[in-house]
Amino acid sequence: MWRRQFSSTATAITALKDKKWDALVIGGGHNGLTAAAYLARGGLSVAVLERRHLVGGAAVTEELIPGFKFSRCSYLQSLLRPSIIKELELERHGMKLLRRDPSSFTPCSDGRYLLLGPDKELNRSEISKFSLSDADAYPRYESQLERFCKFLDPILDSPTPENLKGASSFGDKMKSKLYKSTFWSSCLHRAASLGQKEMVDFMDLLLSPASKVLNNWFESDVLKATLATDAVIGSMASVHTPGSGYVLLHHVMGETNGERGVWSYVEGGMGSVSLAINHAAKEAGAHVVTSAEVSQLMTGDSGAVEGVLLADGTQVHSSIVLSNATPYKTFVDFVPDHKLPDEFLRTIKNSDYSSGTTKINLAVDKLPQFDCCDSKMDAGPQHVGTIHIGSESMEEIHSACQDGLNGLPSRRPVIEMTIPSVLDKTISPPGKHVINLFIQYTPYQPSDGSWQDTAYRESFAKRCFSLIDEYAPGFSSSILGYDMLTPPDLESEFGLTGGNIFHGAMGLDSLFLMRPAKGWSNYRTPLEGLYLCGSGAHPGGGVMGAPGRNAAHAVLNDIKKKK
Repeated sequence: MWRRQFSSTATAITALKDKKWDALVIGGGHNGLTAAAYLARGGLSVAVLERRHLVGGAAVTEELIPGFKFSRCSYLQSLLRPSIIKELELERHGMKLLRRDPSSFTPCSDGRYLLLGPDKELNRSEISKFSLSDADAYPRYESQLERFCKFLDPILDSPTPENLKGASSFGDKMKSKLYKSTFWSSCLHRAASLGQKEMVDFMDLLLSPASKVLNNWFESDVLKATLATDAVIGSMASVHTPGSGYVLLHHVMGETNGERGVWSYVEGGMGSVSLAINHAAKEAGAHVVTSAEVSQLMTGDSGAVEGVLLADGTQVHSSIVLSNATPYKTFVDFVPDHKLPDEFLRTIKNSDYSSGTTKINLAVDKLPQFDCCDSKMDAGPQHVGTIHIGSESMEEIHSACQDGLNGLPSRRPVIEMTIPSVLDKTISPPGKHVINLFIQYTPYQPSDGSWQDTAYRESFAKRCFSLIDEYAPGFSSSILGYDMLTPPDLESEFGLTGGNIFHGAMGLDSLFLMRPAKGWSNYRTPLEGLYLCGSGAHPGGGVMGAPGRNAAHAVLNDIKKKK
């Protein structure tokens, strides 16, 4: 099999250098594949160059333990833009979403628990166990967030109203002015429809710490903590960090089959999302090559892109290159020296790529049995959604964050546990299960040890398992094996600078017209012919696909202008 794969890869790479491509895409993650699909549908010859042995980037399924298929990094689907699902016909290409109901379970040390989901009656009944006032407020809270998401929807699917760079024709300038005028007029129209009070509330949400937002709505600790995890996931931020309210909103922007804010599993794991996009891209004519690591961009005397140089020395030629890598990797590692403005490069280097995330994927021989629920071996509602461990109050989350900021892996980590095999019977042997643990906070460089130290890694993993044991006794004894990805692992294995799952922080200073840098938010870059199509571009991280789709449209528009 190895010989066949090596032969296939060698043949594919030979085919790469035999022609000049209309466009090259660095990285076969979901955004890179999305960009390739739209470019190929636009009539371009496109090649995708993926460093690893399989496509998918952080949205990938891997069978690391025989019979158990892990969604190694991303593990839930909701943010993928409906326009992409429809336009690329992803359901026809094999993507099957498995709706979770209920979607959230938080066990408490006092024997109580909180279930939440798309069922409004369930939510009211469950929240009433802790606070009647909160049960009344929760539908209004959800309704307000839904209105804010509708306000933002068109912004996600559109390029930013960026100023034109360089010499432009009179026609291009007029088109740009018209687009910006239309964009801002549309925003003002939607703002007017919200009304002044709602717009003030919207700005308050964007600028405030999540703790302030949630304290103004609710009184019960467990409800606030359950909701607050969405505000800090994937970051080194605390619930008290200003601007964390936006991240809270970002994680309820998505939908499953038209249901706003509902997250789903994907049959076969998250790799099935990437494979469906890959099939759509290939059907459109894109050429996808794995085990093809890019080492550097090639530029000509004029300073424009001329293609890429692979790690094996192969030259692949094209005057258009889209990078699905992080901004740091793209502009610092791939672009040759002295090709970018100093100010731009400083901004990229000084961006926040910090991460407090560790992912542990486990194979277990039985479901965890929580003390707060009736004990039974079969799957119950508590096993279906995201299980929040170690976050019964926002102060617990804040304390865990403080440990991370002080250079220590959290003494009581914040853990989001999911068990996709409860709904997806294709990813584990009968009677056994796959469990994902998304864990915070784990600094990139701990002050009390090293992630390269096997004993240190095992010690932290056992700390996480022991915390779960407090709520589900015997959990540790059910583990058959596990795969652990710390921030340095996420960086080396998946190219995520600093281990940051969003290709860079999602603070308000790093979004919209500031992503990845002021003046360069519309997927174009200071290097002629180079575009950014990954999560480091607008509108940001998550398995969304919007950066890839928007970047492809930018390329197609630029080609049209030159004709």
